[in-house]
Amino acid sequence: MADGGGQLGYLGVSRSLSGRAWRERPACADLTRRHQLSLGLSEPLARALASRGIADGQGGDYLNPTLKALFPDPSAFADMDRAAEILVSALEAKRRIVVFADYDVDGASSAALLVRWYRAMGHEIAIYVPDRITEGYGPSPAAFRRLKAEGAELVVTVDCGAAAHDALACATEIGLPVVVIDHHLMRPGEAPKVEALVNPNRPDCGSGQGHLAAAGVTFVLLAALNRETRRRGLGQEPDLRAWLDLAAMGAICDVTRLTGFNRALTAQGLRVMSGWKNPGLQALRDVSKATGAASAFHVGFLLGPRINAGGRIGRSDLGARLLSTDNIDEAAALAAELDGLNASRKQVEAEVLEAAVSWIESQSNEADAPCLVVAQDDWHPGVIGIVAGRLRERYRKPCIVIGVDRAANVGKGSGRSQPGVNLGQAVQAAYEEGLLLAGGGHAMAAGLSVRPEAIPELRAFLCERLADEQAVAAAEDGLEIDALVTARGCDRALWTEFQRLAPFGPGNPEPTFAAADVRIERPMALKGGHVRCTLTDGSGGKLKAVAWRMADTEAGKRLLQEGGAVHVAGRLKPDDWQGRESVELEIEDVADPRRT
Repeated sequence: MADGGGQLGYLGVSRSLSGRAWRERPACADLTRRHQLSLGLSEPLARALASRGIADGQGGDYLNPTLKALFPDPSAFADMDRAAEILVSALEAKRRIVVFADYDVDGASSAALLVRWYRAMGHEIAIYVPDRITEGYGPSPAAFRRLKAEGAELVVTVDCGAAAHDALACATEIGLPVVVIDHHLMRPGEAPKVEALVNPNRPDCGSGQGHLAAAGVTFVLLAALNRETRRRGLGQEPDLRAWLDLAAMGAICDVTRLTGFNRALTAQGLRVMSGWKNPGLQALRDVSKATGAASAFHVGFLLGPRINAGGRIGRSDLGARLLSTDNIDEAAALAAELDGLNASRKQVEAEVLEAAVSWIESQSNEADAPCLVVAQDDWHPGVIGIVAGRLRERYRKPCIVIGVDRAANVGKGSGRSQPGVNLGQAVQAAYEEGLLLAGGGHAMAAGLSVRPEAIPELRAFLCERLADEQAVAAAEDGLEIDALVTARGCDRALWTEFQRLAPFGPGNPEPTFAAADVRIERPMALKGGHVRCTLTDGSGGKLKAVAWRMADTEAGKRLLQEGGAVHVAGRLKPDDWQGRESVELEIEDVADPRRT
C-alpha cells in the first residue's frame, strides 16, 4: 500500500467518470500510531480505525463490541419503566394484547421480539400490520376501532405511533390503552397522550440512544420486562440473547448508525443469526440460497428485501408472521411466498425505474435540476422509495418518485436525498406552503401525498428551495478512500484483516480501496446492467471485479472497453465459488487517468 494523495485529489482524481472527487479518508497520524501500538494492528487497519473517529482506548470495544460493556440502562429511556409495568401487568392478567407493527423489516423484527417474549412467558399475543395500499402508514382510527371491536384490551405499537395523534386520540375515546415503542423523530411538545411512549428520539428522553432502530428499542424493552418480572417474582425470565438476530435485522435494514450499543447489538446479533435457529430466518436463507456465516450483506441484500416484499406488493403481515413462527413448515411456506413476491417486486421496480430514467433523459433540462421530481400514473407505491434511491445513486441529487392514482385524484411520493441536502425539511416546508396533502421525513428520506395538478408547482418549489444546498453538496461530493492497493495485494488476507471493522453501515463505512493504472481484461456485460471484468497491473496480479447496475453509465461503458489504463475504487468481497476462498472487487467508481 502506498500514499495515493495529491493536490487535486486521491490519485489526482478531482472528477471521476461519475463526477466525484476522490479523497483519502482523513485520519489523525498520531492516533493511528497509538491504535497500532496498543492493539497490535497493521498501519492500514489502525488508520482505518482512526478515520472512523475511534478514540485512543476505545479501539478494543470497537473491534470486539460486547453487550456487557455497552448495554444501556433501560430506565434511562423516558417511560421505559412505565411501559414495562403495564406490559407485565397485562401478562399477569392474561389480557388480550395486540402488537401493531409497521410493515417493514424493523417493524416485523420488533413485533417478533415481543411475540417471542410473551410466548416464552406462556402467553400468546396477536399481530396487526396495516395494509400499505388501503390503510397507509401507521395506526389509524379505523384500525383501532376494529381492534377494539375484536376484543383487544391493550395495543403495543412498534416502529410507528409516535406521530399518530388522531389515531391515539381515538384510542383514548374508545377506551383502548396503547403503549408506543418507536424511534422516529419527534418535535418538542408533540407527544400524544398514551399509557407510555418509549422513543429515544422524543425530546425529553435522556438515553442518548437515538440512533437505534425500533427493534433495538424493543430489545431494551425486553430487558426491562425481564427486570420487572424478576422484581415481581414471576419465575425464570427468557434468555434474550437467543433473539439478538432479530435486533440485528432491524438495525441493518433500517440503515441505522452502527456505533456504540447499536454496533454491539448488531455484531452479536449476526453471530447468533449464524446459528440459524430462528425457523423464519433459516427458511429465508434457504430460498435466497445464502451460504456461510450471517453478515450485513445477507441481511441487507438477501433476507431483508424478501421480508419487505410482503409489505410492498403482498400481504403486509407476512414478515412479522415469518419471524415469529416456531413452525418449520409454516416458515418454509411463508418464505417461499415472500421469495415469489420479491421476484415480482424486482420486475415492477425495474419497469418503474426504466420509465423514470426515460422521462428524465427526455427532458432537456431535467437532469441538471437540483431536485428530480418524477411522476406517472399507476406507479406501484410499494416500489417508489426503492426507485427514488436508484435515481439518487445515478444522478447524485435528491429524487422524489410519485405514483398517481387518478381514481382517488392523489399522488403518493417517496424521496431519497444526498448528504448535505435536507429533503425532509424541504418537504415539510412544501406542506406548510399548502402544496401537499401530507408530507414529512428526515434529512435523507421523505414521503408525501399531493394532488396531481400540484406536482409541477411542487417541483418548482423544491428546486428553488434546495438549489443552494444541492450546489454545495455537489461541490463536496466525493469518494473517500481507505487505502491504495495492487491487484496482487487484494487477497483473502487483506479482506479478513479489514473484516475486523465489521459490521459496516452508517457511522462505520465499509472500507473502500483504490487501485491505480489497472488494465481491463475480458469485460462482459451481464443481465441487469452489471459489468464483470478482470483487472491487472504491474504487480503481476489479477483481480476479478464486478460493477453492479453500471453498464449504461459512463463508468460502466469504460469498463467494457478492453485494455487501456484506468483507476478504480471499490469494496472487497469474498469469492468462495467452488471453494477457491479468493476475493473480488465490487467497483464503486472509475477514473480515467488522462481526465482527472
